[in-house]
Amino acid sequence: MFAMDPAHLPQLFPAPLLARLRRTAVIDPGLVVRDFADPAAARALAGADVLITGWGCPRLDGGALAAAPRLRTVLHSAGSVRPVAGEAVWERGIAVSSAAAANALPVAEYTLAVILLAGKDAFARRERYRETHAKPSPAETAHTGNLGRRVGIVGASRIGRRLLELLRPFDFELLLHDPYVDAAEARALGAEPLGLTDLLRRSDIVSLHAPDLPETRHLLDRERLALIRDGGTLINTSRGALVAPDALTDELVSGRLHAVLDVTDPEPPAADSPLYRLPNVFLTPHIAGSLGNELERLGRVVVEELERLAAGLPLAHEVRYADLARAA
Repeated sequence: MFAMDPAHLPQLFPAPLLARLRRTAVIDPGLVVRDFADPAAARALAGADVLITGWGCPRLDGGALAAAPRLRTVLHSAGSVRPVAGEAVWERGIAVSSAAAANALPVAEYTLAVILLAGKDAFARRERYRETHAKPSPAETAHTGNLGRRVGIVGASRIGRRLLELLRPFDFELLLHDPYVDAAEARALGAEPLGLTDLLRRSDIVSLHAPDLPETRHLLDRERLALIRDGGTLINTSRGALVAPDALTDELVSGRLHAVLDVTDPEPPAADSPLYRLPNVFLTPHIAGSLGNELERLGRVVVEELERLAAGLPLAHEVRYADLARAA
């Protein structure tokens, strides 16, 4: 049974992929549930062994699970399972899989692109070019370029690890902060391990890839933002709550820092927020993750997981309850 916003279904499961799914499962693609209390949903839920969830899925709590006595697996066609899987899912021992690894790929690619552009000062330079119609002088570009640029990655998440892999061929000095990664593992990832304070002080570009957890809320507060060197760039493609919003806005209004923000707190920013108009801010509406034809990659993960179940194999992307304490 599908449980998600039906608007996503055609892109997650285009016709050839849906046909492949239906060769393994008995499923009605005309029934895409957004309310488990709906009578049609309740009938289908009562007989469902596997629930295919996605953005817009109602939360699986005790009430929903009481109506699903056969349910044994949830295959989530998106990233974090936190909004979907309530405590009752884990208490009943239902297996949960996520497409987070597939969703990490476009985020890492987007971040790689903006790191390279930030190193060339492309975002601010574009604004100046609009005003002056003139090429920058050698003096103006003296401190521009990607050779030896120090890039600090905060969080060796799936996205952080893929980004480090993508950055390796370039002439960057890679720094990493992650309290769950030891020095040997960090070096194996191609980065120098550092505490957060040292990483912020040494980096030209800081890119956030930590999960949104109570202990990471406002991880970059006013004091830590002040550690980033003058003219440095902060990239956030993770969650807006990792950065104290007022402190960040003050730094950006002052012109001391540059920022590439795909996420904000709140999201979207208030209509009168200076983030929309500052020349040192490149603001995008949460587009780094899977969009458009990239959604099929998430659906493909679900189909592959379903095929593994049918063959008696373990899930390749199972989410463990114990991991939720330090994962998105």
